[in-house]
Amino acid sequence: MNPLAWDAPRLVVYAALFCIVFARASATYAIGRGLIAGVSRTRFAARMQGPHFARARELVARYGAPVVAICFLTVGFQTMVLLAAGTLRMPLRRFIPALVTGATLWSLLYGTVGFVGVELWLALYRVSPVLAIVGTAALISALVGFVLWRRIRVQESSPAAASSAAEPASR
Repeated sequence: MNPLAWDAPRLVVYAALFCIVFARASATYAIGRGLIAGVSRTRFAARMQGPHFARARELVARYGAPVVAICFLTVGFQTMVLLAAGTLRMPLRRFIPALVTGATLWSLLYGTVGFVGVELWLALYRVSPVLAIVGTAALISALVGFVLWRRIRVQESSPAAASSAAEPASR
């Protein structure tokens, strides 16, 4: 569903994208705020105890609304920040302005640059399908390699690994 292909004025496209992200982000915040007690008995409990959520919660607790506004420019971390804002019961007088700012940024970015990238990839595919597919595979491989490298690095620097490495072998 490419907003650039919608048969509507740009302002209407941006307004529709804004409404979509506003509703989704508000629902995520509400879930975090209203269901935090009951979530401990669901499959989401592990996700809300993971390192990404802990980091998001720490950032929201420390910096507040600016983190919520900026999270809309990220992929994946956005959900964690919105859930964290809900679980921390961020006051609506702070959350709503951050939500409006972030949703505006997201709708403008998604409605322009995001789909320009898709259009560029499709143009490259029309010229050279092999180059488009090989380039996409290379980008995906680089991303997977980076994620694996980061996980290994985090595991190596974890306290458990550090304490077991620091203990001398006893005989």
